[in-house]
Formats: sequence, structure tokens, C-alpha cells
Amino acid sequence: MVIPTLLVFLGLVTTAYSTALTTLLSPNERLCFYADVDKAGEKIGFYFAVQSGGSFDIDYEVKDPNDKVLIDGQRERQGDYVLTANAVGEYAFCFENDMSTLTDKLVDFDIMVESEPRREAPARPGQVSEQTSALEESIYRLSSLLMSIKRTQKYFHTRENRGFSTVKSTQDRLFWYAVFETLAVIAMAMLQVYVLQTFFTKTARRYRV
Repeated sequence: MVIPTLLVFLGLVTTAYSTALTTLLSPNERLCFYADVDKAGEKIGFYFAVQSGGSFDIDYEVKDPNDKVLIDGQRERQGDYVLTANAVGEYAFCFENDMSTLTDKLVDFDIMVESEPRREAPARPGQVSEQTSALEESIYRLSSLLMSIKRTQKYFHTRENRGFSTVKSTQDRLFWYAVFETLAVIAMAMLQVYVLQTFFTKTARRYRV
């Protein structure tokens, strides 16, 4: 039957758990997040993208349970990595906003711990190998397409947030420029009035004498 066979191969698809979060880093702040790996050989997916703040860049590093740095980078705008966990324990994913002294950074990231797919023998000897192979290939193809769609959604989400942040920053700059320009015009007008008033006052006193 097709349905039991489908359920069997759905069980063969890679099991995973992921954590999608958004965090705000203040200037000179360092934040670390952790994920547990239960057995060696599991896959770890790590994705991040700076959504707003400054030049949309951040420092990052990933450490294993023995404090060994697996990957790191400086002033990166985004990254997408897949690692193999060779040690069991707690892995650290750290972000650092050390290069910025005034600007907060909004970072969207995703940590996924993924087990290797287990290929077991068919539960029933009567299952047709050709049908199961085709079904298994279709399932993995669908899984790959879903991951591709997910990555595309993350890409457009990041572009949208960065565009909005740029527009908001430009709007704020234009607003404060207009405020300072108005204050400068008012100050210049008051200075001119003061100069003219002083000039005419001195002239009037001179003619009185």
C-alpha cells in the first residue's frame, strides 16, 4: 500500500530541531546562544543575517564543547553554514557588536541540529524496492525544494528589513537636517536684527550729540 510505505519513508527523512530567534545587540555587547548535540556526527546548521543597524555587519564565532573555535568572522553581514558535530555536548553561537560604539544591531539567526538519515531495511519483505526507491527519491527532492524555498524567504526577509532600515535612517537624517537648517535660519535672522538694531541705535546717539 502507498500510505504505509509513505509513512515508512517519512520516518527515514532527517529528523531535526531548530531555533529561529531575533536578538538586539547594544554597542560593545556580546551575546552567546547554545545548542545541545546528543551524539557525534550530527549536522549543525547555522544561519544569521543582520537586519538593521550601521553597515549591517557583526562579528561572530561558533565553539564546540571543548571551546574550540569552529568558524568565526568579523564584520559579516550574513552567513549560512552546515557543520558536523564531532563532539557531544553544548555548542556556543556568539555574536559581538564590538566595532560599533553608538549603533544597535538587530540580528536574525537560526540554529538547527540535524541527525543523519537512517536507512533501515523494509519492514515487510513483500515491499517492492523499485517503488520504495522512487518514493524515497521524491521525498528527499521535496525536502530539498522546501529548504530552498525557506532560504529564499529568509533572503527576501533580510532585504526587506535592510531596505526599511535604510529608508528610516534616511528619513531621520532628513528630519534633523531640516530642524538644524530651520534653527540656523532663525539664528541668522536674530543676529541680523541685533546687528541692525545696534547700528541704528549708535547712529541715533551720534546724531543726538
